[in-house]
Amino acid sequence: MSFETPAPDLKKLIAAWESWERGEEQPGRTLASLKTAGMATVLQELVASGWSPVSK
Repeated sequence: MSFETPAPDLKKLIAAWESWERGEEQPGRTLASLKTAGMATVLQELVASGWSPVSK
């Protein structure tokens, strides 16, 4: 039996980030939350699509 990684959950990613910004979570807990919510997949897809950040 193989395990299929679930699709990234953008709402969970945003919630984890905002919780960290408010000082409610330690960095290690935040990184774990970002990892389980699929941050790596989101970043890989952005790179594959050619996206690059724009300075404001």
